[in-house]
Amino acid sequence: MRSAKKDRLIYLVLLITAIILFWGIENIFWPTNSKAEVGEVGSTIPSYILPTSTTNTQIFHTYYGLSYNENEEQAEWVVYGLKRSQLTSDDRKRPYFIEDPKIATHSADWRNYKNSGYDRGHLCPAGDRRFSELAYNETFYTSNISTMKRDFNAGVWNRLEMRVRQWAKKYDSLYVITGGVLKKGLPSIGYESVGVPDTFYKIIVRGTPGDLDTIAFLIPHQETDRSLSEFEVPIDLIEEKTGIDFFYSLADEEEVLIESGINQSGWRY
Repeated sequence: MRSAKKDRLIYLVLLITAIILFWGIENIFWPTNSKAEVGEVGSTIPSYILPTSTTNTQIFHTYYGLSYNENEEQAEWVVYGLKRSQLTSDDRKRPYFIEDPKIATHSADWRNYKNSGYDRGHLCPAGDRRFSELAYNETFYTSNISTMKRDFNAGVWNRLEMRVRQWAKKYDSLYVITGGVLKKGLPSIGYESVGVPDTFYKIIVRGTPGDLDTIAFLIPHQETDRSLSEFEVPIDLIEEKTGIDFFYSLADEEEVLIESGINQSGWRY
């Protein structure tokens, strides 16, 4: 009788220990908070760079942040810093794409893309994150992936990514905000209906408040041999297309100045 009671007590202790262990793993190692404090991205993204989130689901990893759109199963924007010193050619083992452990509703399963005819297109490029294994691996969360045509991903989009790297080498420190233009009625792929944007944007920033230089691109989702300069647009136009407010924390005069025009003089091709 005493042995049975003792066994039940042991089982109860083991059960409580297992519950505590699983809680710790889920909440400490795999946190699912959908919001984070401004500037949490390894303390590398200043608050004036962060756009608004139309979904109120901002996620911050060590080397980039994003606003996740659950309806389209991808980020409406990804933001990251890029320094000259980070542009290394370190050989990294390419990991598997996995769901973002910080998104409570789960980001898209990589299987949605299988046999779809589309690429899993990085928004924060893995090629910009070879300087660190953690930084590199973080780019393979599916929250950092958008549905891209293969020739677009390897073509004009890749040309723009390489141009950003050249600017980082020239100017040393940049910030990049990028994503697909997400809206109702987009075609989709996979069992989770991952949206296929018809246009992608990228905004590049350097400097500090009071002395900011920006350049912005809006590119239709199709391969082209047209010059990148032909896709330069005012940031106001990207705001109109996306419903996202960029640089909202700047003084109104500076926000109007950097968003209303096209600044080609500060960015050399």
